[in-house]
Amino acid sequence: MRLIAFGFSLGPILFGIGFLAPLIAALLDAAGLRAPFGVSPLTAGLIVGSLLGLVARQRRTWLW
Repeated sequence: MRLIAFGFSLGPILFGIGFLAPLIAALLDAAGLRAPFGVSPLTAGLIVGSLLGLVARQRRTWLW
């Protein structure tokens, strides 16, 4: 049971990596924007999505 609870506690981070990262990468491509520091759009999406997931996990909410 503890393993399942731990898995659910990582939910916001996994959501940030699995959903937000590709979404951010697609939006960067569609808008014709380049990611900073010459990284690929997917890498930029992974960084931003992971950070948003970590913030949501710490705050325990996605709402600001």
